[in-house]
Amino acid sequence: MERYELATERIRQIPKEDLSVHFGDFFVSMAEFVIDVDELKRDIDSGKYENYDFETLQSIQEKLYAQILPQNYNKSFFHPDVLFEKYGEEFGQVLCVLARELRSIIPMAYERKEENISSVLEVFLEIYTAAKEEDVTAKQLEDIFFWYMFDYLDVTVPERVRETLTPQNHFIRDIIENADLNDLRYLFLFGQYISNSEIAMAKYLNALPEETIKKMADTYTQGYQKGFVVLGKDLSKVKNVSLHCPIGFERVVKVAIQNFLDMGLEPILYRTPYRLADIVGERSRGCGGQSPNRQYDYDHRFDGALILKKAFTDRKLALLEMAYEENKEILDVYAGPAVIETFGEKSFVPVNTEHALSYSDKQKKLRLDFSNEFSMLLNRYVQTEKTSFTIIAWPLPDIVEDKECYRKIFDEIIRINTLDYQHYQRMQQIIIDALDQAECIHVQGGQGNDTDVTVKLHSLKDPKKQTNFENCVADVNIPVGEVFTSPVLKGTNGLLHVGRVYIGDILFKDLRLWFCDGMVSKYSCQNFENESENQSLIEEVLLKNRKSLPLGEFAIGTNTTAYAVAKKYQIFDQLPILIAEKMGPHFAIGDTCYSHEEDEVTYNPDGKAIIAKDNEVSLLRHNNREKAYMNCHTDITIPYDELGDIHAICADGKEIAIVVDGKFALEGLEELNEAMG
Repeated sequence: MERYELATERIRQIPKEDLSVHFGDFFVSMAEFVIDVDELKRDIDSGKYENYDFETLQSIQEKLYAQILPQNYNKSFFHPDVLFEKYGEEFGQVLCVLARELRSIIPMAYERKEENISSVLEVFLEIYTAAKEEDVTAKQLEDIFFWYMFDYLDVTVPERVRETLTPQNHFIRDIIENADLNDLRYLFLFGQYISNSEIAMAKYLNALPEETIKKMADTYTQGYQKGFVVLGKDLSKVKNVSLHCPIGFERVVKVAIQNFLDMGLEPILYRTPYRLADIVGERSRGCGGQSPNRQYDYDHRFDGALILKKAFTDRKLALLEMAYEENKEILDVYAGPAVIETFGEKSFVPVNTEHALSYSDKQKKLRLDFSNEFSMLLNRYVQTEKTSFTIIAWPLPDIVEDKECYRKIFDEIIRINTLDYQHYQRMQQIIIDALDQAECIHVQGGQGNDTDVTVKLHSLKDPKKQTNFENCVADVNIPVGEVFTSPVLKGTNGLLHVGRVYIGDILFKDLRLWFCDGMVSKYSCQNFENESENQSLIEEVLLKNRKSLPLGEFAIGTNTTAYAVAKKYQIFDQLPILIAEKMGPHFAIGDTCYSHEEDEVTYNPDGKAIIAKDNEVSLLRHNNREKAYMNCHTDITIPYDELGDIHAICADGKEIAIVVDGKFALEGLEELNEAMG
């Protein structure tokens, strides 16, 4: 308490001091922000906050986020170019990252993490004091910030491990289980930005009948349970499941929590990473809402470049190992994640901000090395042979303006997510039986799509007992509808082309990937006029800062019902890959679908063992584990309306038509074509 009071008292004096000092206007702006958060914290601590009406809560939020909202961001001290223009590149970069880290005190205030807030405020004051000296250098300020990040890893690392992998933090869960979800003021208790989308989503779900909510929650949790059964894993040996849920879905999540408890699983809910120390090397999973400004996120995505040094990653890995060891008994019973995704957000076309931080080539390699070591370390404590997962997606109200149209789309997605998996299982077996006769698959685009790629398959030593393709239904990946394999790299060659495809938040235009012996050998897109910017975008988003990746998966999606819905409502561009990958053949670059589980024996419903779990890269795990795993897996789908033919090519030259002119050609699959019209 004393540290916090001393820091805030000192910061309250800054706006009263001489504005002519070096960087004075920046520090005054940041001090005013801290004062606003301090007033929020005092309202929360006193109980005053929870009694505010809805409009007051919204106005408090808008004040806290005003400087990064789209209408103000380009003029604020959180914008890299603004700070560059005022203070030059070196000073501007340090101050920009400091400003971003200061924003982490908002969620800390809601969770009453006073010690954590004090640490952030103290480094702010230390940099403020140093910056007032006339001969100060940017390197001095950068060093202060680096050592703050470095020293506090012994706090941030074990805290994040406890939050994400153990059921010790009940902050989010308590709100969901105990708040009156009909009173939408509860949304402002999370400490995340609450947009009109979260409000509209919560309102919509509150108006649905209880049986619909239960159906949604049951589909989600039963998919998780089914994953253990399909993978032959014992659910009784694990105790904790992490829920990754978007804000606005609390009514569904509340039922899901009880469902998991009934299975004997303790739910873990935590917020998406918000401190720079957590963001470096961590996926943005957790519970959160839409960003107040995706351009702000895009500009700050490489802020870690200011602190990314080998000393930092070595210390973080050492502290992670200590935290895992301390919690090893809890990690031993971790069951894996259950993820709810959303789609329908307005499209985002990023602008490359000239003076935003970026990683050097040396830092890119350091990030990859850290990612590999982190993955291997985690797999020592969280054993993949015990874990599973599930992912399901629902549309946001933003997907369409008309409310009645949204209701219809929402109902259709519920229908798609609950299709009869056994029915699809039978049809998919017809496809697998044909594909298992082949030594390779030839995929060609149509309707202006230039795809022409040959996928090499593993040899089946005993076709009566073995298969190359998994018959995937609605368990870990909801909805139903794909057969997939891990291709042999040597002999996999050609061009993959997609006119428009979303990868994460980014809409890629005219994306082309060339493969040579299963490795990406060349790539292009048409997002920017400048070709080097297009190359950089692909390397960042698809290749994860590499120059190449292997083809880890080839699949054929069979969910033509989802395709028909997308066509009817013209929502192709807005569908997540989770659904889109079931709407045509898709190719995944990165690891195989069996990453770290290659030696586990799994079977299709027909009793055949799935043998295509490795490729030439993953086999390196026996001698060089660091080179065997990419720690990424990115799906790229060719939609049916861009698809030409898929043929299974047998060793004797015989061709079996799987798809012709975008329609399934095998006997017994007529129903799949009927759904497409």
